[in-house]
Amino acid sequence: MGAKLTDLTAGGGCAAKYSAAKLQELLAGFIPPEAKNLLVGLSPADDAAVYKLDDERAIVFTLDFFPPLVDDPEDFGAIAATNALNDVFAMGGSPLLALSIAAFPEELPIETVAAVLRAADEQVRAAGALLAGGHTIRDKEPKYGLAVVGMVHPDGIWPKNGARPGDAVLVTKPLGTGLVLHGFNKGVLGREELDEAVRWMRMLNKDAADVLRAFSPNAVTDVTGFGLLGHAHETAERSGVRIVLESERSPALPGALEVAARGERTGGDPRNRDFAGAHVSADGVPEDLVALGYDPQTAGGLLVTLPRDKVAALEAEFRSRDLFLARIGRVEEGAGIVVV
Repeated sequence: MGAKLTDLTAGGGCAAKYSAAKLQELLAGFIPPEAKNLLVGLSPADDAAVYKLDDERAIVFTLDFFPPLVDDPEDFGAIAATNALNDVFAMGGSPLLALSIAAFPEELPIETVAAVLRAADEQVRAAGALLAGGHTIRDKEPKYGLAVVGMVHPDGIWPKNGARPGDAVLVTKPLGTGLVLHGFNKGVLGREELDEAVRWMRMLNKDAADVLRAFSPNAVTDVTGFGLLGHAHETAERSGVRIVLESERSPALPGALEVAARGERTGGDPRNRDFAGAHVSADGVPEDLVALGYDPQTAGGLLVTLPRDKVAALEAEFRSRDLFLARIGRVEEGAGIVVV
């Protein structure tokens, strides 16, 4: 079958993201378009763009792709599709239509490419949308992802900048996908830990979003390449608040903290520290827990801030549907991220 998928890339999944700090610098020179119906664009940027059609409907549009992070082509296709579709769920929307964005070496077996596309199609259908085409080019490094269009009510958009003092902070998936993948590739972890991480990365945020919608959260984003601390920093800065995270409450995938305790880090870790580190205080917190916060995630869960008086009911609803939810902190007046 030739080279494994991960042999063909220097770094896969959301760890391949361009540096968030450099992105900020690049986008600083862009002048936001003057369009009253562009509800979410680059000023400030969010998980997806949102364009209002009328008083009842707005389009959610996103694009996401990356090189392989696993060797199984079906897992790669499913994870890449999930990661893109989850951007729509993170905005409060529902996906409608997707197009493939693909780059594959010509020497890659056609069966491998077909498996990637087949798994992506299955995820798109599970999200309630249709995969209707796409564009494929030749490239030495394989890459796959989706452009996704969804719908949301203009009053039902979930922004990053809505966190309020008094909110609780919650996540809907455990953390550590980057550390687990790195640990497996280094021979530190086995197939069992990898399979568990893959199971979570293949999981759409659809069910979590469906439950959350009835609770009108103040701020929502999905935890991906910038890590928990990077995405929490974006939420805190844009909301004008301080987010306090309780490190012992941070849920970790099996093996993630073991890898972190050995001093192993992914390539995305230093880039995330460069982006968010100046805004994060973590005095006295064990380094393995700090590393978990900076670890780049792929197809991670939703990071949610919600008024405290709604949390018990939300937790009960998640339990009743056998969905994962962890309360990991709180929102206060102030600025920055404090890890305790």
